[in-house]
Amino acid sequence: MMYDQIKAFAGDLAAMRRDLHMHPELAFEEHRTSKMVAEELSRLGFGVTTGVAGTGVIGTLVNGASRKVIGIRADMDGLPIQETTGLAYASRHPGKMHACGHDGHTAMLLGLARYLAETYDFNGTVHLIFQPAEEDISGAHRMVKEGVFKRFACDQIFALHNIPGESVGQVRVRPGAITASIAIVDVVFRGVGGHGAFPHQAIDPIVAASSAVVALQTVVSRNLDPLESAAVTVGAFNGGVLATAIPETVSLKIGVRTCSARSQRMMAERIPHLLQQQAASFGCVAEVEYGQGITYPPCINDVAAAKAVHATAVALGQNPLSIDLPGPYMFAEDFAFLLEEVPGAYFGIGNGTSKNLHESGYDFNDELLLCGTHFWVSLVQRQLPV
Repeated sequence: MMYDQIKAFAGDLAAMRRDLHMHPELAFEEHRTSKMVAEELSRLGFGVTTGVAGTGVIGTLVNGASRKVIGIRADMDGLPIQETTGLAYASRHPGKMHACGHDGHTAMLLGLARYLAETYDFNGTVHLIFQPAEEDISGAHRMVKEGVFKRFACDQIFALHNIPGESVGQVRVRPGAITASIAIVDVVFRGVGGHGAFPHQAIDPIVAASSAVVALQTVVSRNLDPLESAAVTVGAFNGGVLATAIPETVSLKIGVRTCSARSQRMMAERIPHLLQQQAASFGCVAEVEYGQGITYPPCINDVAAAKAVHATAVALGQNPLSIDLPGPYMFAEDFAFLLEEVPGAYFGIGNGTSKNLHESGYDFNDELLLCGTHFWVSLVQRQLPV
């Protein structure tokens, strides 16, 4: 009966999702999105709080005598990517698109809101957290700094992310680390510029930086415990403009992903030292800024909350072996800041055979709206039983 009731309004969820897809908004600019969310929650009878961390919205519904409170988060922001899907509902805003499926996450949470408002089939308090700025500058971090859990106390919190390549609706979860931390490292190798015909009169930062790129690969393979997950990516290497000249400087941008506090500390010590020593060996100087912007910590799932997600998926007919995620996802997720404050769980849910996240041809799979909403309802009923 629950599934059929959700299925009856799945078309409305798809329409909302596609409307959101046509109107993506970047971090802390989600004014239209938050207005749409707030209006829908208000129509359903939720208590609505707007202006949370700027453009965030929290909807609250209370039923029964239980004092247990759970929070469920959806992210709302898009990305600065030019969409190439050619869909009828493609982004109408050049250079912006929902390339990560936050439009779908928002629609699924509104689906949960609708079901709860129509049935009141739970006992306790539900806070639905519609968060801005998941990408790069962290709306979750701002929520925590502004005291979100002092205003909206929760016993547990949950969030999901669609996963391209997994069958539609397939849940993937694990206790402990489920996403990586991300630290951005900016480096400038400074040497002495000169004429390409007289390299002995220069100090070449390109050679020094090239050697450092190769040496960085040893940090994971030779300095980290082999049982730990980590990745070091040099994503940008910039220096020089002429084939006949040696530049004075070369800059690198490096992404460092780890899954434990111990690995974070080791990388933060080892990588700057390696870069500076590599530079010095060529007569250059390396200026290292480690942790540019906000460094996202790893998402650490509470054991009990992860078990609740797992049990819910099993109850819905999924194979336990398919639910178990053997290792962390290596992407970063700012839900980690919320998990540092309140026990909870983050998990993946299959998006089918879509393009990859952050690709210009990606689209959220509308089939997942029904599956995802059904899962959210089932989890709420498990955690807040009547």
